[in-house]
Amino acid sequence: MMEIAWEDVISVITQIKGYLIFIGVMLVALVVALVAVKKLEKPLKGFVRLQSVFAFLLVLVVTVNAICLGPMHNTINGAMAKMGTLTEESVANSRDVIERVAEEGIVMVKNEDGALPLETRSLNVFGWSSANPVYGGSGSGTVDASTAVSLLDGLENAGFSLNTELFDMYTEYRSERPVIGINQEGQDWTLPEIPAEDYSEEMLANAQEFSNTALVVISRAGGEGSDLPHDMGAVMDGSWNEPGTKYLNAKYDNNSEEYADFEDGQHYLEPSQTEQRMIDMVCSRFEDVVVVYNGSNTFELDWLDDYEQIKGAFLIPGAGATGFNALGKILTGEVNPSGKTADTWVRDLTQTPYFHNIGSMTYTNVQDMLDAAKAEWEAADGVAGFVRYVENIYTGYRFYETADAEGFLNYEEAVLYPFGYGLSYTEFEQSMGDITTDRDGNLTVEVTVTNTGNSAGKDVVELYYTPPYTNGGIEKASVNLIALDKTQMLDPGASEALTLTWNQEDMASYDTYGNGCYVLERGDYAISLRTDSHTVVSEQNYNVAETIIYDESNPRTDDVTVATNQMQSAEGDVEYLSRADGFANYASATAGPTDADREAKAEILANGTYDPTEYNKEEDVMPTTGADNEIELFDLRDADYDDERWEQLLDNLSIDDMVNLIGYGGFQTVEVTSVGKVATQDTDGPAGINSFFTGSYGTGYCSESLIAQTWNEELAHEVGLGITNEAVDFGFAGWYGPAMNLHRSAFGGRNFEYYSEDGVLSAVMAVNTIQGAYENGVYPYLKHFGFNEQETNRNAMLNTWLTEQSARENYLKPFEACVKDNDGEALAVMSVFNYIGNEWGGGYAPLLNNILRDEWGFQGMVLTDYFGNYGYMDADRAIRGGSDCMLGTTGGEALITDQKSATSVLAMRQASKNIMYTVVNSVAYEDYTPGTIPVWMLIFYGVDAALAVILIALEVIVIRNYIRKKNSKITVETAEE
Repeated sequence: MMEIAWEDVISVITQIKGYLIFIGVMLVALVVALVAVKKLEKPLKGFVRLQSVFAFLLVLVVTVNAICLGPMHNTINGAMAKMGTLTEESVANSRDVIERVAEEGIVMVKNEDGALPLETRSLNVFGWSSANPVYGGSGSGTVDASTAVSLLDGLENAGFSLNTELFDMYTEYRSERPVIGINQEGQDWTLPEIPAEDYSEEMLANAQEFSNTALVVISRAGGEGSDLPHDMGAVMDGSWNEPGTKYLNAKYDNNSEEYADFEDGQHYLEPSQTEQRMIDMVCSRFEDVVVVYNGSNTFELDWLDDYEQIKGAFLIPGAGATGFNALGKILTGEVNPSGKTADTWVRDLTQTPYFHNIGSMTYTNVQDMLDAAKAEWEAADGVAGFVRYVENIYTGYRFYETADAEGFLNYEEAVLYPFGYGLSYTEFEQSMGDITTDRDGNLTVEVTVTNTGNSAGKDVVELYYTPPYTNGGIEKASVNLIALDKTQMLDPGASEALTLTWNQEDMASYDTYGNGCYVLERGDYAISLRTDSHTVVSEQNYNVAETIIYDESNPRTDDVTVATNQMQSAEGDVEYLSRADGFANYASATAGPTDADREAKAEILANGTYDPTEYNKEEDVMPTTGADNEIELFDLRDADYDDERWEQLLDNLSIDDMVNLIGYGGFQTVEVTSVGKVATQDTDGPAGINSFFTGSYGTGYCSESLIAQTWNEELAHEVGLGITNEAVDFGFAGWYGPAMNLHRSAFGGRNFEYYSEDGVLSAVMAVNTIQGAYENGVYPYLKHFGFNEQETNRNAMLNTWLTEQSARENYLKPFEACVKDNDGEALAVMSVFNYIGNEWGGGYAPLLNNILRDEWGFQGMVLTDYFGNYGYMDADRAIRGGSDCMLGTTGGEALITDQKSATSVLAMRQASKNIMYTVVNSVAYEDYTPGTIPVWMLIFYGVDAALAVILIALEVIVIRNYIRKKNSKITVETAEE
């Protein structure tokens, strides 16, 4: 469950402030009236007082009606929407899909002496996380673990007997995992673990007698709103915390009073002192030890080779509802592991190119701007942040493979497990056929995979290219994934031929500073078949005879308009890593920001405010509104985006129609009666249905990191189909997923929501996932577009600086693939909290209009990220910069302020079209019936009617009683005379 969003509370109070003041004034008037009639005689005094109370109640009822049917109507309508329930069939399918994803996504990285699969069926399972494993993350990707198969359940389901004495000790030590992610109090990064000295000798002797095999479980969790700390010493001594900054409001409780779990400079992604001592203890007592790392953030594991007793190791990101069943099956040998790493696992994370450019970096000369924002916007943060993607295109394996090729580092000393690495219980042989080409530039190669081992299994085929590079020329990584596939289950001795195809355009580099477009340089492109990014099986050259420049006269075949420089403003005054002269600028480029870097430039300060009237165009003509054309939205289902009937439909919209449709886009799109548009409901999140807005929660899916580790596009498709099966059961038309940002840093808080460090692998997974959503008619929101790789300061005006080349070749790759693969299905995009360069990403036209729509041909709606009162998100800027809908639930600042200029109304009209185009082509209109009055409104009207009857009845009684008492008094007075 998500906590109360205080930004929404503030917004609601602001909107209904006038009504509340009016009620307060009427309440004061009531009190005055009650006091003023004190000296009146009975029964008149009682009558007047009751009339005053009735008048106040009438005013209260009318005012509440005005609030609920006025400014709060769309908010209540969304929250009170009648939702369906999950079917047993959908849940059963989801649980099956999740388990099969885990079977193929768990990566075995170590298997010494053939120790795995295990022969024993008795296990000692050590580590507090064995009793409290990580199923997913927090925030929009939260997983409901209440019905999940636990790690220990998964082992027992596979037939293992477990030492329950250990489990009992762990649950008594601490029953629940500390809370991190989105919350008002901050994050508790404590890693509960029982100190080695607290294991009694008797307990350890019992464990040794029970089994000589031990499983050690270490977990790490991440969450929305919180990046993992890269200095635990600072977290523990309090210096990590920055006053007024919720992202850094962190704590950590040591497990022992005798020592600290972390020293200064140590980070969250290495073993704590207590974990290390526990590992020492286990390895000193047991002959065969298997380590399970359960987390979606890459972890330092080089210590695995320091213990001869550690015979095996597995990588298991958040396992979802049933993923831990797969672990048990893999340990018994019922399932043969076939997962491959989706990230590069390095030995020392502090030596990565990004390490000094993550976390809280803030501008120092913007206090006046921040004070002004804080005074006006209660939810505004007290800092203005920035992050610099200094590593340029050299993300993950692209850096390590290129640095190795340049002789810049010793690869074996730097990298523990390459990208695409994973072991199996059997052996495979791969052979590569000749590369063939066609006149359209398509390249095809057939790879034959043979199982040469003794057990059935699956294998992954990974194809990479190495482009020709000129020192000081266009930046190029020496190794780049270009195509991939996975075999079916192969019995021993069996073979399968897989055909991989790509286009030569896919190997072009973006030449920002030369031609300002993609360029495929002449020379030999080495196409290599590899078992991982580093290990070559075979290689062939593909020659490009002449350099091809994909400019306006020769755009790439899948671009609608030519891809040219659009994001120069996002590069800023930053030194980026270059391959030139063997990464000669590595030290200076990857260093942390200087004092000068922390001074915001004038253009950043200028973007702190936005007045839409300054950007109005005199030549714009006010469009028709409020017409009565005989056309409804349903008439345009399956119509072309440019169908001329859209103009007739849009003419029917009133200004209020458009303002409400655009401004109330949080987890819904609102009804528009003038065009017959039905209300629809949208839901989080990437790991399954998670709608706090309607209280609808589906099956907890595994993390996207685990999905990526399958390298299986068919399973990705099943995930998209399974999640949206449940969406349709509930009645959702839109799904806030999948998320497809990259693992730029191991410390990214939302890495569990994202697939990989690699744009190509992420693209394959994402494309197939949304294809599954299409089958159900659910429109997926591709998120977060773009560059939401950091959570720290994410809605504190986080200026994100990067090169256009890295943006296009790496970070935008999955989004581009999804948009270009679309064939008219309903599709949506969610933008970002952060700035892109010095402009808010939710209104950044170079990306949302020029690249997304003009170059890629996107037709659909763009939704902002959560529209809180942060002091910089602006609905007027959003619709003019390419967003269509505000993810706001209460209106307020998400409503358009400029409702009179032709420029603004034209932008509202375009945004409304994009929203309706998406909705009409979705499941919402598959079985279309004209809109009916929502149930909550019928109940509301019923309550109004009942209150009216009661008030009228009471009024009649009071009046009759007053007349009776008055007449009685007159009779008495007459008798006395």
